Amino acid sequence: MNRILRTLLVPAALAAVTAVQAQPGPLERLPVDVLDAMAPSERVSGAPGRIAVEDRACRNLPREQVRRRIVDLAIQEWGYFGFTTVDEAAPGYENRRRRQPGEPRRRRVDPEEAARVVHSIAGYWSVTPDGSWILERQNRIWRASSGALERWRDPWSAAFISWVMCEGGLSESTEFQRAIAHYVYIDQAIEARDGNFSEAAFVAHEVGETAVEPGDLLCRGRRGSYSTVAERREDLGEGTRSHCDVVVKLDAENDRILVIGGNVRSSVRLKFLPAGLGTDGPAGLYTSIGRGSRAVFAHLKLQAPAIGNDAFETSPTIKALSADPGSLRSLQQRLVVNSQPAATRSATQPAGGG
Repeated sequence: MNRILRTLLVPAALAAVTAVQAQPGPLERLPVDVLDAMAPSERVSGAPGRIAVEDRACRNLPREQVRRRIVDLAIQEWGYFGFTTVDEAAPGYENRRRRQPGEPRRRRVDPEEAARVVHSIAGYWSVTPDGSWILERQNRIWRASSGALERWRDPWSAAFISWVMCEGGLSESTEFQRAIAHYVYIDQAIEARDGNFSEAAFVAHEVGETAVEPGDLLCRGRRGSYSTVAERREDLGEGTRSHCDVVVKLDAENDRILVIGGNVRSSVRLKFLPAGLGTDGPAGLYTSIGRGSRAVFAHLKLQAPAIGNDAFETSPTIKALSADPGSLRSLQQRLVVNSQPAATRSATQPAGGG
């Protein structure tokens, strides 16, 4: 029987959910007096085909403010992109058909939505050292297509994480190496673990070494290229396809971790990752995260004071939805467990490995 994750929602949402609800639409970013953040779209100017970087500056905040801010920013961007979700914890998800090499990608974003978010994605790129030439290459593609907003040539998930950290208060590259590829800051976190980069904000751990908290990063190699941090340590500095997401909520009751990442099916999406808790140890100490080739191989621990596991439901974006009960109930539906109850699932569906 499906269960609503009531603990994820503000008290105003705890009402009966009707059988059919309209999906919540995109939520405009909050005013600065609610969440003081510079929208990524404000960092660039010009129409598609002529987009240019205007502002690369990053916030510089005390480390004790950074963890909460990272979570709040990630959730705000998720709302701006329409509160979409991907349930990787659903039984059989890891066995779904993948796009084969050489097979054309399906267009997943309609033209109107592409036009709405184009300057936000460009703003994510703007904070990376290589953002200008990435944008110019994309501008050439747009000019050649007579203005049609073609799919972004380059994956922008690492640019999204870089923007979250830039706006989140990690201004210096010694704290976080913003980049167009995830492996750059993964390697920085590994070297920080090994005694280098003492100022680094993130330190790499194997899954199960230390408790996961909101604001941490969970990373995996594409198609299972790495299964441990130790394996990646052998290839430090070498380019590799990988992906990282921001942790926003631990859902131990349902063997899940909620994370938000960019360029997930061409959007900023919340994902449910299957996660197995150890029988001993502190809350958040997981023995496995993800399944099969989608298993997490690196837990990047943010070196900042902890925040509560209620950071999701107390974030400014979720609180703002309390003014619109219909949208909040609709979001509540998206957080329904799409599988058996945890007690049954744990016996029949291992949360990791496989």
